[in-house]
Amino acid sequence: MNKPESPKQPRKKPKPQPIKPPAEPREKASLHPRNRHQGHYDFPRLIKGSPELGTFVITNPYGKESIDFANPAAVRVFNRALLKAFYGIAHWDIPADYLCPPIPGRADYVHFLADLLAEHNEGVIPRGAAVKALDIGTGANCVYPLIGHCDYGWHFVGSDIDKIALASATTIVKANNLGKAISLRQQHNRKLILVDLLHADERFDITLCNPPFHASADEALRGSQRKWRALGKADPKRKLPVLNFGGQAAELWCEGGESRFVTQLISESALMPTQVLWFSTLVSKASNLPLIQSTLKKVGAVESRVVEMSQGQKQSRFVAWTFQDKSQQTAWRADRWGGAH
Repeated sequence: MNKPESPKQPRKKPKPQPIKPPAEPREKASLHPRNRHQGHYDFPRLIKGSPELGTFVITNPYGKESIDFANPAAVRVFNRALLKAFYGIAHWDIPADYLCPPIPGRADYVHFLADLLAEHNEGVIPRGAAVKALDIGTGANCVYPLIGHCDYGWHFVGSDIDKIALASATTIVKANNLGKAISLRQQHNRKLILVDLLHADERFDITLCNPPFHASADEALRGSQRKWRALGKADPKRKLPVLNFGGQAAELWCEGGESRFVTQLISESALMPTQVLWFSTLVSKASNLPLIQSTLKKVGAVESRVVEMSQGQKQSRFVAWTFQDKSQQTAWRADRWGGAH
């Protein structure tokens, strides 16, 4: 005999759950261990040192204090605050519409280069003015020399083709009394990179470069718009700014794009194989690596490295190469780095 059906109980409404903020990305979890920019920024401390930053601080979708990275003015003031708080750079500014790079990623490149030099110095990072670095395309911001000198005491030469950029970098150097540590020079031939830039008797332990990686102005614009959308800042009600972090044409694009620039840099480096211990350059597009590596083989580089870096969601890398074998590298260290520990 079938049991009578029990009356249906009214369904309980589920309790509304609190809306959780989206999972926060691991912003800086993958930075180099010596990078000063680990963890979340202490905005009250930054604002105390640079009060103008307070105007630009917002609460991001994860409920954390941040700045609007879609606002070039905010990025510029943020960089100024970071350089002051972490590196003691009291005076820093750049002209409008010049490249304003993210400081943590730039610092990572410097630290990994220091590791590369340490490999040839019995595991000890060579420090002090005995170590000479060449920043190819130092820009108006002069960021690599500022970081490299502050963290390791290296002496830098910064080069650029842009007179306005060099004037800005010169102002930064002079305002911070760094004239003995950082010198600047212009590459007068816009078609060359290293040729006619280095003096015949000069020696550099390392070169670094952030090459223009777009092949045209239109490509640079499209790349910038993709960055804005990735930041979640694209708003149809407002005019989309032209460039994410600013930048002049020579900073952002060149004929042939990144692959053309880097392969030319490699070809020119082969003309001065004993003047530099390690050449290096950032490579934004991994798809360019096969051509770069085949070019290095073609010009007779003795050794090359691809060093991967990661700043949160962003993947980047640099390529380094040398024309000197192990015995030559040992002799270089003995000649140049005595007392540079």
